[in-house]
Amino acid sequence: MTTAFSEALHLIRDTAERIAEQEIAPLAERVDLECLWPGHALDALAKAGLLGLQVPKALGGHGQGLLALSAVAEVIGRACPSSALCFGMHCVGTAVIAAKATKYQQEHYLRPIAQGRHVTTLALSESGNGAHFYLPQTALAVDGEHFRVNGTKRFVTNGGHADSYVVSTTIPGDAAESGDFSCLIVDRDTEDMTWLEAWSGFGMRGNSARGVQFDGARVPRHNLLGEQGDQVWYVFEVVAPYFLMAMAGTYLGIAQAALDAAGEHLRSRRYAHSGESLRDVEILQARYASMWMAVEKTRALIYDAGRRGDLGDPDALPFILACKAEAGDTAVYLANEAMTICGGAAYRENSHVARLLRDARASHVMSPTTDMLKVWTGRALLGLPLL
Repeated sequence: MTTAFSEALHLIRDTAERIAEQEIAPLAERVDLECLWPGHALDALAKAGLLGLQVPKALGGHGQGLLALSAVAEVIGRACPSSALCFGMHCVGTAVIAAKATKYQQEHYLRPIAQGRHVTTLALSESGNGAHFYLPQTALAVDGEHFRVNGTKRFVTNGGHADSYVVSTTIPGDAAESGDFSCLIVDRDTEDMTWLEAWSGFGMRGNSARGVQFDGARVPRHNLLGEQGDQVWYVFEVVAPYFLMAMAGTYLGIAQAALDAAGEHLRSRRYAHSGESLRDVEILQARYASMWMAVEKTRALIYDAGRRGDLGDPDALPFILACKAEAGDTAVYLANEAMTICGGAAYRENSHVARLLRDARASHVMSPTTDMLKVWTGRALLGLPLL
């Protein structure tokens, strides 16, 4: 499948693989055990210039799109899923800023990102809207040359560590309709912005998915992204495609790691009483083959979706919508199968396979949920409105 990659993407992916193997994977267990935000991973990726994956070339970045994001997230996810999630959300935030960036936003955010000096992320989720992340309740009011932001965001990946946050809000005034909202960039040192309890999740334990509360936080009006209320465009043209491809790549990486773990176990273990290798057992051969087929089918879908999206294919939408749902199903299935194949050694607390299974399970909980994505995919295929 990598034969579809450009020469530039091959080089980017090779760089990501080297960093993942040498600098990210060795600390993956500690990231999980200590709920440690993987700053070391972001630093290594920054030094290699990969934080600018979605920054236009004219501003010093790589100018890459959906295919590159999924491919790099896969490589990192195979080594450390939390690191992949943190990197992926940075890339999604970058893509949202870049979509309609003003000159000010280009110079104050995109150039520093390309130079590896700035990490950004999304702050969309709220406790009251569940999986409907496109219906924010966080309020935005005009205050001269500033906005005032009031509300609480939940599950902000990179929370408390990023340099800026792309925050969704209602639009000011009484003319807003359901689904209208705005996005603006909130800097980390903004006053009246309070971080809530530290993240301690079942899986993805290093992503620092914290809540943040805004109590009249004052944000300059030049930090507004696009025009007030045009974020429905952002959601389905930028936020959803980039988010879904980043997460699809991350969960594909988990699936591949589970396949790797199962394969290593089958090749290395023998029965003491007979000397027979586990890889010689037919039922295990069949199960392993099914796992491999699932990974390859999922990878083919994701890479095809990324390619279609980058080319502006008018039929790309259902492919992109299906990616995270398919990758999540595959990751859970493979991690579960790896647990069964690897047996008691994998069932111990915090084994590599146990971590993969916990991380994979996040795919069905993270908005848009698997069920919602399958509904949207069906609607897209049937010619119906998504919402």
